[in-house]
Amino acid sequence: MSQPPHHPADPICWHIVITALFAVLACVRLTIPSGPMFDEVHYMPAARNLLALSDAVNLEHPPLGKELIALGMLLFGDEPLGWRIMPLLFGILALFGAVRAMWFLSLSRAASLLTGLFLVTGFPLLLQARIAMLDVFMLSFVMLGLWQCAGAYREPETARWRLALGGAALGLAMAAKWNAIPIAMLPGLAFFIARAWQGRAHFLTSNRGWPIGGMTLAEAALWLAVVPLLAYAATYWPFPFYATVPGNPTGLIALHRQMLDLQTQVLPPHPYQSQWWQWASNTRAIWYLYEVTDGAQRGVLMMGNPLSSLAALPALLWCGWAWWKQGRRDCAALLVLYLVSMALWVLAPKPVQFYYHYVLPHCFAMAALALGVEKLWQNGERLTPAAIVLGSTGVFVWFYPILTAAPLAGEQAFLDYAWLVGWR
Repeated sequence: MSQPPHHPADPICWHIVITALFAVLACVRLTIPSGPMFDEVHYMPAARNLLALSDAVNLEHPPLGKELIALGMLLFGDEPLGWRIMPLLFGILALFGAVRAMWFLSLSRAASLLTGLFLVTGFPLLLQARIAMLDVFMLSFVMLGLWQCAGAYREPETARWRLALGGAALGLAMAAKWNAIPIAMLPGLAFFIARAWQGRAHFLTSNRGWPIGGMTLAEAALWLAVVPLLAYAATYWPFPFYATVPGNPTGLIALHRQMLDLQTQVLPPHPYQSQWWQWASNTRAIWYLYEVTDGAQRGVLMMGNPLSSLAALPALLWCGWAWWKQGRRDCAALLVLYLVSMALWVLAPKPVQFYYHYVLPHCFAMAALALGVEKLWQNGERLTPAAIVLGSTGVFVWFYPILTAAPLAGEQAFLDYAWLVGWR
């Protein structure tokens, strides 16, 4: 008799452990600097005005991220802990969502744990979890949405409530930042393509077949199209209550036209602006902070881990090969997610872009690296996987002071970390 298929045990306890480790690392010196750094100067005033319902500002971005920052300020005060507590919590949630999504996508314990390791040591997630900006909220809801969509695929008996939660999370991701829009469209589009590809005569009404048996295309559209839009629209609740909304837009459509105009306006050049190829090659960084503050010279450097960021590029190429030659759906999903999230910045008419726009593609790149390292190990390779894992961890340990605003030796201490001209 044939053996039953192997079903690896869910490593949720290890996922909790690695998430807790990340929480500890992200909490260190969370309230330093004691003043705003980098783009906090844009979002903190928007949150203050929201609490006062005075003037709506920072209209170029949707409101959810600013509402969450305002919630932190309401609970913990208008001070560093209040500004950064919600980014911290959602950064922690983003990591947990990412490893859970990777588990359901790949059913590989090793790949899900390696994804967590590379995200913890990869720099961008840690940095965005420690600053009052919008990207970490978008990232967190994207990962929660993908987790639930992947779970619905693996466990069809839970598909309805998972897709309802996943759709709501993807709608909230768009409400945090528009970067999430291309990713939020993918689950519904994938469902449609999968059903159409199977060629059933009545695929529009059939509830049979991949990716989720027992669910029609119409029901999937409810969870993956209608629910996200409703969740997105609900986050605009403060606008009727603001004392002043610049431009006096009459309704959501007019407001969105104004937001789009602000997004595509021509801005003056910024010393830290960069292009998408510089993000992938990790050759252009941002100094969120470098000054004497809180009694010492301190810095916060936004970039990717010099080892894992570059190692992820051949891993992404391998994912494409494994998809083509071996039909691996996990590799296909990660490559598509990476390319779609990058394509936004290749095609978007936004003239000034920054490395932090790479946070979402970077997460998919780290997951691809996890699959690549696992495959090397399965093939009997030992040196290369060990070098990537231990090397990335060692680089993270070296850079940790400059990621968390630790006291530095002096004004020229940045040279210990700014190895390339583009990192200065």
